[in-house]
Amino acid sequence: MNGAESLVRTLVAGGVNVCFTNPGTSEMHFVAALDRVEGMRCVLGLFEGVVTGAADGYYRMKGTPASTLLHLGPGLANGLANLHNAKKARSGIVNIVGQHATYHIGLNAPLTSDIEGLARPMSEWVKTSPDAKSVSADGMEAIAAASSSPPQIATLILPADTAWNEADGIAEVPAEQQRAGYSPQAVEQAAKILHGDGEGTLLLMTGSALSEKGLALAERIAGKTGCTVMGPTFRPRMARGRGRYAIDRIPYVIEQALPILKDFKNIVLVEANDPVAFFAYPNKPSMLKPEGCEVHRMTAWGENSVAALEALQPNSRPTPSCGGPRSPRA
Repeated sequence: MNGAESLVRTLVAGGVNVCFTNPGTSEMHFVAALDRVEGMRCVLGLFEGVVTGAADGYYRMKGTPASTLLHLGPGLANGLANLHNAKKARSGIVNIVGQHATYHIGLNAPLTSDIEGLARPMSEWVKTSPDAKSVSADGMEAIAAASSSPPQIATLILPADTAWNEADGIAEVPAEQQRAGYSPQAVEQAAKILHGDGEGTLLLMTGSALSEKGLALAERIAGKTGCTVMGPTFRPRMARGRGRYAIDRIPYVIEQALPILKDFKNIVLVEANDPVAFFAYPNKPSMLKPEGCEVHRMTAWGENSVAALEALQPNSRPTPSCGGPRSPRA
């Protein structure tokens, strides 16, 4: 078993069974291994941006990482724009990037580049495998990073000789990570804010809170407290469709966002960030929240927002004047 096959078998054992590819010469041993190993689905993309975008979308919809296969530094560079989007969406991805053989890198061939330097701005985990016997363990580290809480983009750089040389086998699959939790103190603080002034409070949610269950919980909280529930302008994914709680998002245009947010005294963040304008404009604010509005974080990315919303429910007080979820202020 060569290093490439040990890596593919490690990916499959670690639950990564789809690889979006745009390979070149340096990756041919990995491509051959993709054909030999059962359980791995290989999807060819004709441009690297398609490959990285597909891996991002795969994670957003399925919640588990896919892998990519990219050709050297230029191939990775072509895919960076959608890796930027994936990083903002907190998608877990395992990038496999081919590299010249270790003994060839120093010769400065035409496609030689600093692949680690290119990878770091869009990857939380970056590593170059030093030899074939290290590849499977490095691959399992990449899977662990991509599957962590919060998820990460992991980039493993695979020199050609580490792919074709003999390897020892596949790495041991680590124990399943403990499910993410949340801060009871942050939930209690959010409950006090909603109890004190629900109608002046915005519950700003994204991430796992925008699942079907999270939205249903938010609907009940809004119905009891009179708070407004919204999402940021862009979010990784949100449950939609008949019978589901529909919420508005903060408008992209500053002139539309400011009047909607102007009356809120408190914003409770559920995985979301402060509402910030996408760009700076002369004589316009960068922060969309009104002056004096206090921001309180209930959950951060990677925490269990659905469980936090469930814990928040018993503390939500009925409000006789509230007949249902409030719509954002005009």
